[in-house]
Amino acid sequence: MKVDILAIGVHPDDIELSCSGTLLRHIAQGQSVGLLDLTQGELGTRGSAAIRLEEAAAAASLMGAAFRKNLGMDDGFFAYNRENIIKIVEVIREHQPEIILANALSDRHPDHGRAAKLIADACFYSGLVRIPTAGEDGAPHDRWRPRAIYHYIQDRNLKPDFVVDITPFIEKKIELVQAFRSQVFVPDAEEYEAEMSSPISGKDFIDFLLAKGRAYGRDAGFEFAEGFNVARTPGVNDLFSLI
Repeated sequence: MKVDILAIGVHPDDIELSCSGTLLRHIAQGQSVGLLDLTQGELGTRGSAAIRLEEAAAAASLMGAAFRKNLGMDDGFFAYNRENIIKIVEVIREHQPEIILANALSDRHPDHGRAAKLIADACFYSGLVRIPTAGEDGAPHDRWRPRAIYHYIQDRNLKPDFVVDITPFIEKKIELVQAFRSQVFVPDAEEYEAEMSSPISGKDFIDFLLAKGRAYGRDAGFEFAEGFNVARTPGVNDLFSLI
């Protein structure tokens, strides 16, 4: 199944917290979206790997994603090695995305920046013919290199290289975030553990997300936006594309 955009996060909920508004916009425009989590988030303060997998599946269904996969790497201790690069390459080649959305280049959580490099390098290696991979049926994959990699901004307020207007989708984004009922504050959630606090579990976290969206949208004249960074300078066909 080919998709237009493959969003990759090292933890379940990274995608929803940071770029789900952008994905919702592109789904509404008719583009297809796939989701890939590198780990099950088993080191998280709250919830469990099993709960987070259930929440991730529910969020993917609510979003309208074509699929969601989990590579089962070690949360916190995933290695930059051939094995993990090949795991990502196999997904890229199977689904042939034009665009990859990946973790922040630098962030409070050390996994995020490490995952950003792992993902970006996997995109490069996916285009090399001398790295063979095959599907579950044994058929060899064709090499594939996405046309662009964009790194979504996460906890730290990095200066974005560009922002995407998510104003029509902000309420749906909050629904997707709250699908992770063990992680964020949802008053009636059985999974909620008041005594096990985390940086995203407080009652004020949703207000923070909304304020962050407003801040990123302000310069561009949007009510709400999500910010992205690039490692390679993007090009446009004409100046009006930047308006």
